[in-house]
Amino acid sequence: MAKRKYLFYTRSLAGGGGAERVWALLASHFAAEGNDVVLAVDGVGDGTTGLDPAVRVEVLPSGNRAGVAALARLLRDFAPDVALSALSGNATKLALAKLRARNRVPLVISFHGFEEYKTGRLAAAAYYGMPILTKLCSRIVCVSETLKTVMVDRWGAEADKTVRIYNPVPLPATTIDASSLAARAPNIVAVGRLSREKGFDDLVAAFAQVSASGATLTIAGEGPERPALEAQIQQLDLGSKVRLAGYTDPTPLYDAARLCAIPSRTEAFGMVAVEALGAGLPVVATACAGPREILAGDRFGKIVPIGAPRTMAEAIDATLADPGDPGPRIARARQFSSEAGFAAWQKLLDEIAREE
Repeated sequence: MAKRKYLFYTRSLAGGGGAERVWALLASHFAAEGNDVVLAVDGVGDGTTGLDPAVRVEVLPSGNRAGVAALARLLRDFAPDVALSALSGNATKLALAKLRARNRVPLVISFHGFEEYKTGRLAAAAYYGMPILTKLCSRIVCVSETLKTVMVDRWGAEADKTVRIYNPVPLPATTIDASSLAARAPNIVAVGRLSREKGFDDLVAAFAQVSASGATLTIAGEGPERPALEAQIQQLDLGSKVRLAGYTDPTPLYDAARLCAIPSRTEAFGMVAVEALGAGLPVVATACAGPREILAGDRFGKIVPIGAPRTMAEAIDATLADPGDPGPRIARARQFSSEAGFAAWQKLLDEIAREE
């Protein structure tokens, strides 16, 4: 297979949100396959954790105009076979850079959320300007079937250019079985950025109503909602039972938990759901599009209404009492593994190469 040149562009280096993690994974994978890969980022973020050393990192200058100019130079000088962006604001900047560079590089833009248009002018431009943006792109990738439908029906993405590729999720091997899972302490784990859309305030409110003896809750992640969550935990007198673990590797937390909770208010995919299933854990999640697809409704977990702490508490109590068989959950997670995701992206990039 001919080796190619790929430019991946996103907000920050590995260790940030889900989209940044996916871009670091993809850049590392294609570099390890022998391709020439550049990962361009707006800022360093949380570091290069797990990034293959063969990936060349380009940190763009601050400011949108300077960033677009630098991207345009990168498109001209590096001359990638394909340029790919993650997150909507980055899609806008990459499209502007292509126009400025006046070249014909195929663009692949990916969308990772339903409400990114609320996060800034460039992000909004990608959604509201979709009828123009879609003309400049070879493909538009969405991380769930529901998001794909929304991008086409609501925002005007061209249907024949819009595809669904689930995020690739690394899944460590596990030997957990039903009896050893049921024997664990009633620990609940939740993972994600501490921001309003993740709904951790609802989870804390739900945990206050959990009746299981000895239950604890650990929330891994950082973000702007930490002070409010700390105040809520103190107000509910949960300081001895609820821990905000900060930004950390969640694997040991999954390995010590009996249940994973996902209280999001909006979630287009949900890598945490896959990670938890891959660790054999039962999942209690709100009825967001991504978790619903991953859990296949209630087949591989319990789905509760968004913003309903009482119902979530009841589902948590029921699941702690009977965490079930990890086997089918682990098998389900494999459908969203890194290997499955890499294969889907390779197929897409091969299709684009044949079109050129």
